[in-house]
Amino acid sequence: MGVKIGEFVEPLQAEILVEGKMGEEVEGGYCGDLLSDCIANAEENSVWVTVQSHPNVVAVATLVGIRCIVVANGQEVQEQTLEKAREQEITLLRTPLSSFEAVAILSRLGVPGKKRRVTK
Repeated sequence: MGVKIGEFVEPLQAEILVEGKMGEEVEGGYCGDLLSDCIANAEENSVWVTVQSHPNVVAVATLVGIRCIVVANGQEVQEQTLEKAREQEITLLRTPLSSFEAVAILSRLGVPGKKRRVTK
């Protein structure tokens, strides 16, 4: 059982930049700023916390099946990023919190950290 995207907007002090599908649930979370790392490790149906805000984050989210991107540290988000998120119906939030703070809040709300690959 996941956590609905709309349930973490207020706790994250997030601004909804692109509404996407706010009623959908995420089953896990991933945090990282390297796009290739996210592609290799993030799971489908996740929320992704990052400071990256250029259009390629939406391409990565689409490829992986990420439902929501949380841009941390109040980073500015390019209009082209917003347009791509709208096209793909991916929820895009911006929080003034650090990535660390955002992940701590998501964890308290019941979003587990998930990783596709298991390292030994």
